Amino acid sequence: MPEIVAQQPDAPVIAPAVILVRPQMAENIGMCARAMGNFGLSDLRLVAPRDGWPQKTRMKKGAWQAASGATHILDGAQLFETVAAAIGDLNRVYATTARERGQAKPVLGADGAAAEMLVRGHAGERTGILFGPERTGLDNDDVSLADTIITFPVAPRFASVNLAQAVLLTGYEWYKAATGAALPFAAHLETPPARREAVTSFFDFLEQELDGAGYFPEGEKRHVMARNLRNIFHRVELHEQDVRTLRRVVRSLADARQRRG
Repeated sequence: MPEIVAQQPDAPVIAPAVILVRPQMAENIGMCARAMGNFGLSDLRLVAPRDGWPQKTRMKKGAWQAASGATHILDGAQLFETVAAAIGDLNRVYATTARERGQAKPVLGADGAAAEMLVRGHAGERTGILFGPERTGLDNDDVSLADTIITFPVAPRFASVNLAQAVLLTGYEWYKAATGAALPFAAHLETPPARREAVTSFFDFLEQELDGAGYFPEGEKRHVMARNLRNIFHRVELHEQDVRTLRRVVRSLADARQRRG
């Protein structure tokens, strides 16, 4: 049973199966496995691959290379002769297509489908997503076996999506829903935000050096220019290290100016 830990660490959810219907190229199968691995999916099912499975040595090598480390998914791939056999143990089936098929089925985006699959997975239901052959996509008979259609908001004049890209898009939305869209890491700030006294002291130092360099004009205009300069820095959240670095920069420029006389 493929599992992924979602928002609640102690609440495993059954992840959807990825079902490639009559895939044509070994490399594409490998790239689909890589996309699955990126987003916590592991249940790969192959329906009547054009060149069989496992394929000839050269083709098999291409699939394993394209998987780029996700070879455990290829090793565990299940082979079926028909779509009906591949989805036999599933409770809900989704079919990906870029075209309207004239079939009275719910149509969801990948994000909506992912949210629905997550709820069903938490309830112990098994779901699966059908992806069609590279050249033609799923045929109407394939789509008729699904409960729901998944499609993507793509440019109408070029709606065709690469097989691995389709797996990537659905996998991404699934993983985002399952993990609460948590990012793997955050920005690491070594120093805290600068205190106001440090920022104000830097402003005074900067303006003093600019006065010495003849940057500011006399009179009211000097006040306006200094205020505008301070506002530039206020738009940036300066940290303690930032202030120390800026001080050293200004000091270096001032020292160089003095050496030049």
